[in-house]
Amino acid sequence: MKIVITGVTRGLGRALAGEFIAAGHTVIGCGRTGAAIFDLRMTHPAPHDFTCVDVGLDAKVALWAAKVLEHDQPPDLLINNAAVINRLAPLWEQDDREFTRLVDANIRGVQNVIRHFVPAMVARGRGVIVNLSSGWGRSVAPEVASYCMSKWAIEGLTRALAAELPAGMAAVPLNPGVIDTELLRSCWGEGAGDYPGPEDWARRAAPFLLALGPKDNGRPLTVPA
Repeated sequence: MKIVITGVTRGLGRALAGEFIAAGHTVIGCGRTGAAIFDLRMTHPAPHDFTCVDVGLDAKVALWAAKVLEHDQPPDLLINNAAVINRLAPLWEQDDREFTRLVDANIRGVQNVIRHFVPAMVARGRGVIVNLSSGWGRSVAPEVASYCMSKWAIEGLTRALAAELPAGMAAVPLNPGVIDTELLRSCWGEGAGDYPGPEDWARRAAPFLLALGPKDNGRPLTVPA
C-alpha cells in the first residue's frame, strides 16, 4: 500500500511512518524540519521518500504532489496529520500572526494537500483520506480556542468532502485519542506522561487505519484505546 503522511518528522506522524514501513508499506512523507527529513531519508531509502514541505504554502504542496504523482500511482491512504497548537492564552490575547500561523497549518494545509492529491485519487476511483481531528474537535477547553476552532473545521470539512467523493472512496475525520506528544505536553505539562507515547499509539493506530474503507466514509472515528 502507498501511504502519504504529512507532519512526518515527529510525534504521531513519525511513529506512524515507522509502523507502516515495518509492516511492508511504502511511505511518502513531508515535514518542515530539514534535519529530521534527512534522517528519515537515510534511515528509510527508496521506495520511501521524504521531503521538506510547509503544507501551509500551496505552491510548495503543488510541487511536492506533482513529484509524487509524476511516475507513480496516487496514494491508497492519505493522512493529513500536520498541525500546531496555539500558545495557551485566552482567545483575545492571541495576535493575528499566531492565529494565522495556526490556520495555515491546521486548515489551509489540509486543503492544500487535498487540492493536489485527491483529484488523482478520484480519477482512479479509490483511496481513503484521513484528516486528523482531536478530542478538541468535538469538545472545547479554555485557552485553546484557536486549536479547537481548527479541529472543528476539520470535522466539518472532512464530512462535507465525504459527501462529494465517488463511491468506492472514503474521507474520515479521526480523533487519535490522548497521546503523550510534544503538543499535549505544551498544554498538560508532565500530566501528559500518564498517557501512551506515539510509538505505543502507532502500534494500535496503524492496523486501524489500514482497515478503513468505503464503509467508513464520513464517519467521525476515534482510534480505539
